[in-house]
Amino acid sequence: MQRITFYDLPETLEAFKAIAEGKQNTPFGTAALTVLAFCVYPKNKELSLQMLDILRGPRPLSVMDRQFIADRFRDKDYVPRSYFDGATPQNNYQPTDPYTITVSENPYSYQNEGYATLYVTSGGADSPRSVQLRLAKDGKWYLWEQYLLADIRKPESENPWA
Repeated sequence: MQRITFYDLPETLEAFKAIAEGKQNTPFGTAALTVLAFCVYPKNKELSLQMLDILRGPRPLSVMDRQFIADRFRDKDYVPRSYFDGATPQNNYQPTDPYTITVSENPYSYQNEGYATLYVTSGGADSPRSVQLRLAKDGKWYLWEQYLLADIRKPESENPWA
């Protein structure tokens, strides 16, 4: 298990690239960067998609990927924030500062050479969500598949039953 901490959320592509430069050398860093990129989506969709393209390396998002992401964000902008420590349904997924993401592995995380399947903890889900990463020739880990946008518990402010 690794806890990856960010002191600021990037507001520009240049700021994101600078953060990514020091984090993509491990699959844990790339998994955490994926959460960071999704957190930008509610405020700036295009910037978020550009960040995801950086994380995907030589395999940019397809039109279908972009549509899937847009569909998952309908009325659920809180999902990516749920991956920060301290963000729970009770506090409407407001993370603690600094922004920390917990990423873990299991005995099956490295079954296929050059790939890693890691798990990101969400304050709104009963089990961690998986992210698959791929190691490229440049020594960086790139986003291959992600299941971070799956549904989670609604914030209490939006849940009439809470």
